[in-house]
Amino acid sequence: MSAASQTPTDTAPQGDSGPPPARPARRAHRSLALALLAGAAGAALALLASGRTWAEGSAVLAQGELPRTVTGADVTGVPGALAVVGLAALVAVFAVRRAGRIAVAALLTLSGVGIAVAAVLGNSDTSALREKAATAVGLTGTDVHHVTHTGWPWVAAAGGLLLLVAGLLALVYGRHWPAMSGKYERTPGGGRGPRRTPAPPDLDRPEEIWKSLDRGEDPTR
Repeated sequence: MSAASQTPTDTAPQGDSGPPPARPARRAHRSLALALLAGAAGAALALLASGRTWAEGSAVLAQGELPRTVTGADVTGVPGALAVVGLAALVAVFAVRRAGRIAVAALLTLSGVGIAVAAVLGNSDTSALREKAATAVGLTGTDVHHVTHTGWPWVAAAGGLLLLVAGLLALVYGRHWPAMSGKYERTPGGGRGPRRTPAPPDLDRPEEIWKSLDRGEDPTR
């Protein structure tokens, strides 16, 4: 009587069902593109909002009411100034390395925070509007009535938040971003780097000798 043979069951190797690890290069490229887009858009929004009307009101006169308006630059010059600083820092991130890049990224982050805070505080500020009303009426301490605020301070605040995002991306992923080429960097002595010496002329070729003489070189040296 033959013994029953057991059929071996082949166990297929279980593959890794998890997602593949993200590639650092791809992650760096995505963060770089996002930082550039967020930083440029944030600076543009802050500069645009600074020149728009933030508040409106009326100064009361004996003849009636005199309407007055103030722009973001009248209320506070912080968003517009920090937008320029943030834009310059965004460009400077690619010109520096290591500790310099971290410092510039921190400046970019702080610029975004300053813009957002200044815009939120300026949304409820009526001092610039009262000052304009006093100048128009000619009386110090003139009050304004029917004060309304537009949405442009919040646009500036949104621009500051975008710059903040760009700065945080630069702080986290900036060390993986490319830097400007060192082709034209100066050497420590202040020069443009060692100059490549031309190859010695071939004395068997008359045209090479004439070219050396035209350059003021001694072909026999």
